[in-house]
Amino acid sequence: MAIVQKSGVGRKESGGRYKSARGKRIYEIGSHPTLTHVGKDNLKKVTVLGGKCKIRALSIEHINLYDPKTKTFVKTKIKIVSETPCNRHYVRRNILTKGAIIDTDKGRAKVTSRPGQNGSVNAVLI
Repeated sequence: MAIVQKSGVGRKESGGRYKSARGKRIYEIGSHPTLTHVGKDNLKKVTVLGGKCKIRALSIEHINLYDPKTKTFVKTKIKIVSETPCNRHYVRRNILTKGAIIDTDKGRAKVTSRPGQNGSVNAVLI
């Protein structure tokens, strides 16, 4: 079943239904969430509206880690996901999301990018 990102569908304050003036449009269709796992790098290209491409990370092994003390970026390996604010079951499944706390070779870090949207993981050392 298609995921539709269309507003204006629902019920009135009285409980009555709104009648839609038109049906669904192909440009209103969304997509299923990309659950980025920790593992060997696997990227996927998706064509989006306007003919542009979006790179989604299906699984990722390395991150761009920013150290605020030395103000440098280092490419390092991810060990595990230790905390996730969006869903507690994602920790057990090692799924990366924005805001997730991960363990790396350099220490604990917080993910600042959206791996399912831009195909790379950026993090800040805590």
